[in-house]
Amino acid sequence: MKHHDSVQQASNKLALSLETLSDWRLPATPINYAVAYEYIVGKNAALNKAIDHHIKANGKPDNFIIEQLYIDHVVGQNNFRVDIVEDVDELLSEIQKDCMQTSMATQNVVDSMDEDIACIESGTPDEMKMAALRLRKASKTLRQQQHKFAEQIISSQQKTSSLKKELDEAKKELYFDAITGLYNKKALSKHFDAWIVDNPNQKIGALVIDIDHFSQFSEKFGSLIGDVILSKIAGKINRYVDDSGLPVRTGNHEFFILLPDVEQSITSEIAEKIRQGVEKIRFISSKSGMRLPQMTISLGVTEYKLNESLESLITRSKTALKQAQLTGRNTVAVA
Repeated sequence: MKHHDSVQQASNKLALSLETLSDWRLPATPINYAVAYEYIVGKNAALNKAIDHHIKANGKPDNFIIEQLYIDHVVGQNNFRVDIVEDVDELLSEIQKDCMQTSMATQNVVDSMDEDIACIESGTPDEMKMAALRLRKASKTLRQQQHKFAEQIISSQQKTSSLKKELDEAKKELYFDAITGLYNKKALSKHFDAWIVDNPNQKIGALVIDIDHFSQFSEKFGSLIGDVILSKIAGKINRYVDDSGLPVRTGNHEFFILLPDVEQSITSEIAEKIRQGVEKIRFISSKSGMRLPQMTISLGVTEYKLNESLESLITRSKTALKQAQLTGRNTVAVA
């Protein structure tokens, strides 16, 4: 009834939405239904365009894509939250900087007064001595005020520090994937643009990872166990990349890694280490104790070309990934 439909109209759209989800082979969860309903209604042009483009390029959307579409086009507040978080973060940094500068300036004034007092006290007339006493009294008062102001600054800094922690938590929702803990696509675009602006000529290694036969695994063992497997594999990937690169979850069972200042040969070595690391993981069900099937990954490696867009870099990486998948999977292919 969101679009002021009659009961019959709403019922028809409900049925069409469920048919759409069935066609996409997705369960009728609240998020999936909300996206399908918006798609059927057809009034959210950006959403429909994004879905149609995905279907044309990649086939039917999965749960991961639907969740991204829901955040970007149905909730409708994602970009606003990004702007607010970044603006407030910048404002807090400026406040802290201003507090430090003000404190230092006040201290400089006090020091200057002390120097003037010392000069006045070097004279001999009684008037100069009286002036020196008045200045010393003023200096003492100013020091007391400065001390009080310093306490206020400390209190303000504590409050802003607490607020920055809250902002950091908000950033996690904006820039990190909830299941794997890796970065999301929004963070990928943000970091890539920043690196290129900072140094357009730098080397950037890129590799894309796909978990072999993961869709069949999830259908057999369920999405909850599938999420656990995703998290474990993502953790292994993250340990190999560490702080030297940017690991991103770009699809339901797909990851993309950027490695700044890394040659393609080194990227290939890192890819092979990740492949071997995942291959060695043994998964056992915590409830039944049953050993789950061994999981493997396929990887495509390439490197950034001058003036190349992020989309082009991802596309070339996926081309290499397809080569790895066509040669039997559980291998690394270089574009």
